[in-house]
Amino acid sequence: MLLAQVALVPENEDTGISMSNLTRVAAALQKQVTRDFGPIWEIDATVDGFASLEDVPLGYWPILISKDAPDSALGFHVDEQGQPFSIVKFNANWSLTASHECLEMLADPFGNRLVPSFSLKDDQGRVSYLVEVCDPCESVEFAYTSNGILVSDFYTPDFFDPEKTTGGRYDFVGKIEQPRQVLDGGYISWSDPRTNEWWQQQFFGDRPQFVNLGKITGARNIREAIDKKTREMNLRPEVAGLPETDKFLKRAQQDWHKVTVASQPQASMLRTTIKKLKEEKQLVGV
Repeated sequence: MLLAQVALVPENEDTGISMSNLTRVAAALQKQVTRDFGPIWEIDATVDGFASLEDVPLGYWPILISKDAPDSALGFHVDEQGQPFSIVKFNANWSLTASHECLEMLADPFGNRLVPSFSLKDDQGRVSYLVEVCDPCESVEFAYTSNGILVSDFYTPDFFDPEKTTGGRYDFVGKIEQPRQVLDGGYISWSDPRTNEWWQQQFFGDRPQFVNLGKITGARNIREAIDKKTREMNLRPEVAGLPETDKFLKRAQQDWHKVTVASQPQASMLRTTIKKLKEEKQLVGV
């Protein structure tokens, strides 16, 4: 199994993120990938935080943390050499967005992975779904915490099963109850092979609705092209699941507080031990 390497890195020194915050989120994402995502999707990866782009070694896929990037630049992209990178906004929810982009980058690094299954539209038959593991359950309402840090829910490979089965697990948190279900605040994309048109089911209002995106041609990768298309068609709300954001952020802050309180005695003990070792070394002349 090849090892993927992901870098969390500020876009520039004006981003405003501290190394303490950056490394905490990187550790939370590493734990999520190792404990939750990797075993389910059979992916092995590292997630590391770096102080600047110049510090990122070759071969890493960067997730750039930006303070002032335009909305049209956010999300998944590929560079001039075809390598993936993502841009996320530095705000109160940035760990959730970074988790989302990290998992989707690992599941489909080049934005072209398709899985056949039955269409959500009754008149289409079998279609090809774009693998975007967080989109159907991307709302903050369905997120969870890793090391007290807010991270994204994601669907499992069973998500594309033809029908619901006993014991089937369709997402990590357990909110998706059947294959190809889109939760409130989420969406899913697919291509109809009969027309070569792309479709989405979006759940941004009172109920899910189907949206015809038309044909997409000449794109370096499908995921980036679809993101651009939905922005141009003004099909995405600025914030999904806004009513739940403040409530969940409060819970995430409480979870992080519990983590730090539990860590303080360990840190104090380690400092005392190190101080003692230094004193002993000085006394015995080692």
